[in-house]
Amino acid sequence: MSDPFFRLLHIDKQSGARRGRLVTPHGLVETPAFMPVGTQGTVKGVMPALLRATGTQMILANTYHLMLRPGEDVVAELGGLHGFACWPGPILTDSGGFQIFSLAKLTRVDESAAVFRSHVDGSLVELSPERAVSVQEALGADIIMALDHVIALPARREAVLDAVRRSIRWAERCRLAQRRGDQRLFAIVQGGLEEDLRIHCARELAAMDFPGYAVGGLSVGEPPAEMYRILEVTTPHLPNEKPRYLMGVGRPTDLLEAVRRGIDLFDCVMPTRNGRNAMAFTHAGPIRIRNRRYERDARPLESGCACPACQFPRAYLRHLFMAKEMLGPILLTLHNITYYQRLMRELRDAIAADRFLEYYRERTAHWGSAMGDASG
Repeated sequence: MSDPFFRLLHIDKQSGARRGRLVTPHGLVETPAFMPVGTQGTVKGVMPALLRATGTQMILANTYHLMLRPGEDVVAELGGLHGFACWPGPILTDSGGFQIFSLAKLTRVDESAAVFRSHVDGSLVELSPERAVSVQEALGADIIMALDHVIALPARREAVLDAVRRSIRWAERCRLAQRRGDQRLFAIVQGGLEEDLRIHCARELAAMDFPGYAVGGLSVGEPPAEMYRILEVTTPHLPNEKPRYLMGVGRPTDLLEAVRRGIDLFDCVMPTRNGRNAMAFTHAGPIRIRNRRYERDARPLESGCACPACQFPRAYLRHLFMAKEMLGPILLTLHNITYYQRLMRELRDAIAADRFLEYYRERTAHWGSAMGDASG
């Protein structure tokens, strides 16, 4: 019997783009889907009702940060993440592997666990695969992630191979540690930029029959073409009937390229971080609202956009940033999330109509190189 968690609804006839649906305890998620990042249990500056109004279906929160502050026991006592953060929709929690790599001080990784100094208070913390699962079970997310071993790139092949093997072993330990039956555990494919290691990792994890699979360790500074190359060799070795999640990506252009290569789910800080830094995404390309050219511009950021920011003229939005008013970052954050969700909705419609490649060509031709330069 097939797993009711994910249903593959349609595959575009001329590409690998997929249209699907996730069924979670807190609602449906139509894919391809983009998750705004709520690392600390909040998407910065956005109330849950306003976030819902952007078209957001699911958000991401982070095990590492919530384990350190306020602690998973506090969150569990107050109703899990859904009750604690007053977010009624689905939630995915990252395992903390990337944050151990990027934030923690004095990290030591061996076969049993990662041991590190907290970036919050310097205390010694141990995060094993079993602990990562137990914390996420306490947080109560709908989708939880296996702990993986993330390393910096570029790296020696021996180091990449060691991280791949450890990630596979840790994934199995996470699977065995899981106790809750209402959460779906995703494994994470590692392997750096080594095609054969990516394929090996994907095959080994696929054999364990996880409910879903993520591709990790990308968008960490490698050229976009390298990321696309790795996706092309990895996704064919993941189960067709299971959801595929590309972690930490990215630019609108990257979303289209990844959907074209069979990815279903995304998260990234880009729309929120760029919004806080006065950059708005539009179908005509990015707008850097602090630019002097917008000082007397009466137009909205984007015609036809119903987000709160587009009810104001560009000149007023620029004024908010120049005056350092907090409303400016809030409004551009809302606009950017709305833009990403509209892009995802248009992608879903294009796939369902077997016109993904037409949509892809229209968008990329219209953007030109503009979205490639929209990293903030």
